[in-house]
Amino acid sequence: MPSLDRRRFLRDAAATTALVSAGGLAATSASAQAAPLAAAAAPAAAPTTRRKGAVSFRWWGTAGWRVDIGDRTVLVDPFLSRIDTGLFTGEFKPATKLTVRPDVIDPRVDRAMTILVTHTHWDHFMDVPYIAGRTGARVFGTLTAYHLGLAYKVPSTQLSSVKGGEVLDFGDHSIEVVGSLHSRNPSYSLAFPGVRVTQPALPATIADLPEGDTLGYLMRVDGGPSVYFTGASDVAERNLSGLAPDVAMVALQNATTTGDYLPRLLKGLDYPKVVVPVHWDNFETALQNPPTVAETDRKRLDEMIAAVRRISPRSKVLVPEYETAYHF
Repeated sequence: MPSLDRRRFLRDAAATTALVSAGGLAATSASAQAAPLAAAAAPAAAPTTRRKGAVSFRWWGTAGWRVDIGDRTVLVDPFLSRIDTGLFTGEFKPATKLTVRPDVIDPRVDRAMTILVTHTHWDHFMDVPYIAGRTGARVFGTLTAYHLGLAYKVPSTQLSSVKGGEVLDFGDHSIEVVGSLHSRNPSYSLAFPGVRVTQPALPATIADLPEGDTLGYLMRVDGGPSVYFTGASDVAERNLSGLAPDVAMVALQNATTTGDYLPRLLKGLDYPKVVVPVHWDNFETALQNPPTVAETDRKRLDEMIAAVRRISPRSKVLVPEYETAYHF
């Protein structure tokens, strides 16, 4: 049981009537049902000058999110094309062509003010330049994201390079950028390592999109929740001090080479009230419910839910479904 400190007590006391609602919660797998969450509505927060409705969070698979804050939309790692690379069939092809699918993206992306990129692997970044061009959204990411954006002819006026420590004020919400790390595979390596310190040639294959360093993002909404977004399953826990989010979107660990991943992450985040597992779905299948899950990933997801309950008994676990509006 984690120790109870004053910061934690004050945060929990202020949120005792908070809810996670979506017209019903998404279920976990049969062997690990998520804990039920309170359904009583909280008193409405006083509106800001821009907010016109409740804040909603919609999962787009992998680590992708659409967040609507009144009349503003923030996207996190939007990857909707979900191309087939053979990753989930044991025939992974690094030379897979980058193929953006407007037919899938356009019906879902009517607007965006901001795009937050955790890292630049294809399943996080591939659709970002197209969406930025379609919406005029400003893209925040590493220096690699900046130079890749230039390669895609995204105007430099839409690209903002960040590296961790920045606190960006958007009026009704703020974004704190947090330096993080990418997970390692069983060989203690990672796919497509490297950074881009100058503008490269236009990427053609998924191998042309390197990891490019990894970030996390803490969103604080006026009158609403604070939410931490991860895009990969490693953690620089010393960078998490003082964040204490209400909700954490936590990437599933795909190998055991990162020691004490969940204990360090949850402790560093001060044991969030709600933990939402992400990056557990087969992101090369259609974006439809119920999400397709590889058998090995379903086992890891069950183990993750059990571990969260053991490490942070107060945390509720919400296993999301695609495109369902959650309100924290």
